[in-house]
Amino acid sequence: MTAAAIVTLVVATLIIAAAALGLARVILHLVAVQRTLRALEGGVEVIVAKTSTVPTALPSVNASLKPVRDFCEGI
Repeated sequence: MTAAAIVTLVVATLIIAAAALGLARVILHLVAVQRTLRALEGGVEVIVAKTSTVPTALPSVNASLKPVRDFCEGI
């Protein structure tokens, strides 16, 4: 092999190694983002559970207040 071919192979290897290193760093950053998003999703689920809508309890509240409403209408 000539010196030019060896230099070309070395330069190509360095370029490919730099690209592989960059891709490995991107993968590590994406893994970190995935962990953060999973933790955030868990927090959002807790918020959703704690701020559930009123209609789930509304029928029982209305049934409990029916005698009060009937009394007020009678006055």
